Order: sequence, then C-alpha cells, then structure tokens
Amino acid sequence: AAAATIDAMLHGRDAECAAIDSLLADAGERRSGALVVRGEVGVGKSALLAYAADRAAATMRVLWGSGIESESELAFAALHQLVRPVLGHVERLPGPQATALQGAFGLATTEGTDRFLVGVGALSLLAEVAEERPLVCLVDDAQWLDQPSTDALSFAARRLEAEGIVLLVAARDDDLHAFTAPSFGELHLTGLDTDAAGALLTEQFPAGLAPDVRA
Repeated sequence: AAAATIDAMLHGRDAECAAIDSLLADAGERRSGALVVRGEVGVGKSALLAYAADRAAATMRVLWGSGIESESELAFAALHQLVRPVLGHVERLPGPQATALQGAFGLATTEGTDRFLVGVGALSLLAEVAEERPLVCLVDDAQWLDQPSTDALSFAARRLEAEGIVLLVAARDDDLHAFTAPSFGELHLTGLDTDAAGALLTEQFPAGLAPDVRA
C-alpha cells in the first residue's frame, strides 16, 4: 500500500523511477552502483529517495543520511548519521580501519585524521552490512554535507563492485563540488510537463480549481 501511495505521488517520473528500479535490481544480483539526483529546490529529489526506500524496504537494508546546514562544519557528522545503525559491524573490520572509523566518530581516543583509512573503513563497513542482505544508502541534501563525509562516500563509490550496495544521493543543481566522478550516474530533474502537472493537481485537489489558479 505504501508503494502505491508513493508511485501515485510521482507523476511524470517514470524514467527516473525506472532508473532507480534498475539499480535496486542490480543490487539484488550483487552488483553495486551509485547515482546522484540533481535539481533545483522543491523539484522532487527527496520524493525519489523516498521511492527508492519504499521499493527496497521488503528485501534490502536501507540507511538514511542527510546534510544538515548547522553540521556542515563538523567532520564526519553526515557519515556518522548514515552508518550509526550499523556501527556494531565495525568490530568485524581490520584493526586499522576500525580504529580510524572509531576515531572519526569519537568512539576511540585516536582521531580519525587518516582520510584514506576512514574511506576504506567506510567502504568495508558498508560491504560487511551488505553481506547480510543488499544495502541501499540514501543521502539527501548533499549540499550541506561536511567535506570529510563527502570525501569518504565518494571514495567508497569509486570502489563499489560486487557488494550489492546502492548509493543514492540528492544534490542541488549548483552543488557540483562532489559526486561528479564517473562512478556516479546522474539524473537531472526538471519541472513536470503539462499532463503530469495536471494529474498531480487533480490528485491533490479533487474538488477542482478555478481555471486561473490551475494554470
């Protein structure tokens, strides 16, 4: 029922939903992939992430993270938010990687200053989680991610192969400082066409609108 609700909301996004469905299907076959959804404020990026979460919920693990403007200067804040539910898996990582991640998150006295080890550790952590079942990582408002988190996620995306991981990122059009590597596919969202916009208005206002308001 939830999937039907989200599908109904996404008028005019058939191609975009199909691209996400393809990524999820690949992850089910242990093929990983990364995709960034770009568009202006309010164009529907978060709705596509919610669509992905809903489609994945039955068979995959879903992790959510989001850039927060007030935390954009806090190193690894966004990465911590994303992986916090699975931090118990850190114990399975090689010692240097585990120590680097624990230091980055303030869980050990060692500081997470080795960005390479933090990036490798993040990738290994996601791969460990995906061993149990395919994994979807959703990151919204990427324009407010702290730079160390952006670097770690980009590092991981460039090395995704056969883990069964999907990394889906939503970013504004003018946020081009990251997630632009060839390892990321890209979807660019524009406004809805007339038919899709009309269907959306009919759904939201079944009693109808005055013609000038509808226009």
